Amino acid sequence: MTAITEDGTLDEALQRVHSTGPELSQGWLSNHAPMAVEALARHGQARTVHRWLDAYRHRTDELPSAALTITDDNWREALGDPRHLGSWIAHFTRLTAELPWTDVLTAWWPRLLPGIIAGATHPVIRVGHAVRTLLTDGETEPRTAELAHALGYWAARHQPLPVTVTPSGGAGPHRALDAVPSLAVQEGGVLDRLARLPAAEGWPAAASGLRRPAGPDDARDLLTELVRATVARYPRYAHGDAVMLVHAATAPNAVLRVLPALPRALWVPSLTAAWEASAVLTAAYAPARPVFPAAPGVTTTMEESFALAAAHGDAHVIKLADTAWDVGGPAALAATARACELIEPGDG
Repeated sequence: MTAITEDGTLDEALQRVHSTGPELSQGWLSNHAPMAVEALARHGQARTVHRWLDAYRHRTDELPSAALTITDDNWREALGDPRHLGSWIAHFTRLTAELPWTDVLTAWWPRLLPGIIAGATHPVIRVGHAVRTLLTDGETEPRTAELAHALGYWAARHQPLPVTVTPSGGAGPHRALDAVPSLAVQEGGVLDRLARLPAAEGWPAAASGLRRPAGPDDARDLLTELVRATVARYPRYAHGDAVMLVHAATAPNAVLRVLPALPRALWVPSLTAAWEASAVLTAAYAPARPVFPAAPGVTTTMEESFALAAAHGDAHVIKLADTAWDVGGPAALAATARACELIEPGDG
């Protein structure tokens, strides 16, 4: 795994980001800045971080104020209430100042995990970036604060799925995803599509088609394979919705990045939630018929591929390239090239 260059760029960038809220001024679309700058700094593009932030800054909104004090008595009522975005961020900022960040994560991960689809999975993806930095590059105040902001965003947008998905079939991730049916009506936002899932033909059986893991290590291996499968599928299905299908890969990869910071007892439920996210996004946004684009032949190394994504500039392209870097190989190169082709700069 590539380490962050210790020149202070990432911490400076995170401090800039933390003056803004987790959503953009155009509505409830997510603020992608903390995820994009972490990926840029990690993969040899630190020199572009502040320039990227300068270009993105006009889209962001002010950090919301904290009108409510979240406590042990009222957190359940406040969970999933976006009116308390600022209050949740303040709550986790206090917790991470009082306790080791790993303790905070361990306590709250099982509470938040059932709402993994929150914010179209952006909160869990943001948590994954934050945890990767803390585990790989060490703890600093801005990095711990970033985890607090990410957890607060997740808590405020917490969104349980309308159906329970439990891996109980016999398929690995590649075959299980191939069996997920596309919604007959792929219109509207995430919540509109979620509402159609329970009645979708073939959905319940396909959603449970992933095989049940034998234990924590098997869950980690299945999760790793799930990330590989979603990256490999992206070039063939991204024409359905090139932006939203990025999350089918980056959400499970975020969960995979968090596993080393969690007790092993949480690994199996983490796989289940990651599979839920990928299966839901596949059903909601992947077209029924794949296409088979010609091999791009643009890049031959992951460094070149990520540089291509950085030059493109869109946050979703950068985040997919970051996940593709973890996967490696021709499929990863093809996924990044396809994202550059289909996503307009500025879409994210």
